Amino acid sequence: MKREQELRGKKKYSPGTICFYIVLCGWAVTTIYPFLWVFMNSFKPRGEIRNNSFSLPVGDLFTTENYAEVFNRMKMGNAYINSIVISAAVTVIVLLLAGFTAYGLSRYRFKGRGLVRYLIIGSMMFPMFAVVIPVFRMEHAWGIVNTDNLLLNWISVIFPQAAGNIAFGIIVLMGFINSIPLDLEEAAYIEGYNVYQIYWKVVMPLIKPSLATVGIFSFLWSYNDLFTQMFFLRYEEYQTVTLVLNKVTSKAGTNYGVMAAAVVLVVIPVFIMYLLMQKNIVKGLTAGAVKG
Repeated sequence: MKREQELRGKKKYSPGTICFYIVLCGWAVTTIYPFLWVFMNSFKPRGEIRNNSFSLPVGDLFTTENYAEVFNRMKMGNAYINSIVISAAVTVIVLLLAGFTAYGLSRYRFKGRGLVRYLIIGSMMFPMFAVVIPVFRMEHAWGIVNTDNLLLNWISVIFPQAAGNIAFGIIVLMGFINSIPLDLEEAAYIEGYNVYQIYWKVVMPLIKPSLATVGIFSFLWSYNDLFTQMFFLRYEEYQTVTLVLNKVTSKAGTNYGVMAAAVVLVVIPVFIMYLLMQKNIVKGLTAGAVKG
C-alpha cells in the first residue's frame, strides 16, 4: 500500500511533455530577456550603452541621470497622472454601463433584444481608426477637443475609449450572469428587494471575477492606447505616458539611456498589474466562457 502511494506521488513526464516545457522555457527567456536588457541599460550613461550593452550596471556604469531627465525634461510625472486618471475613469464607466446592460440583456425579455445583442457584437468589428474622424468632429462640435481646460481634454479621450471597451465588457459579463441561478434573485425578490438592490447586493458579489477581468483589461487598454490619445491630446501638458514614449525618440535623439528609461517607466505599471491580477484575469475569462 505504501509502495502504491509513493508511485502515485511521483509525477511521470513523457518525452512530449518535457519537450513542451523546454519550448516554454525558451519562449520565456526570449520574452523576458529583452526587457531585462532594456532595464539594465536604463541605468547606464549615454556613452557606455553601445560599448557595454550587455554588462551589469555596477560601479562607474551605474547612473540615475536617465530617469531624472525623463521626469524633468519629458514631464513623466504629469503624464503618469493623466494616464491614471483617464484609465481609471474609463474603467469605472465601462464597469457601470457594461454591468447594467449585461444584466438587462440576460434577465429581461423585450422586443429587439436579439438585435441589440447583435449590434453589440457587431460593434467590436469596427476599430477606433475607422470611426475616429466622425468622433473627433462630434466632440469638436461639443467644444471639448484641444481646449485649455484639463478636464475637457480628459473627457475627450475618456468617452471614445469607454465606448470602445463597453462591448467587450457586456459580452464577458453576460456569459457570467447567465450562469447564476435565478432562484437566488427570486428569493431576494420575495424578501422585498427591488431590481437595483438585487443587482447590487445579489448579482454584483457573484460576478466579481468577471468584473475584475473587465476592469483590468479596460484599464490596460486605455493605458496603452496610443492612437486615441495622440489624436485628441495635442498639448504637451495633457500628454500621457504612451505619448511621452512616442515622442522620446525625436526629443532624445540617439540618447538610448533616456529611451530605455522611458520604456521601463511605461512598462513597469502594466507588468505589476498583470503580475498581481493574473489569477483574476484567467478566472474571470474562464468562468464567463465555460459557464455562459
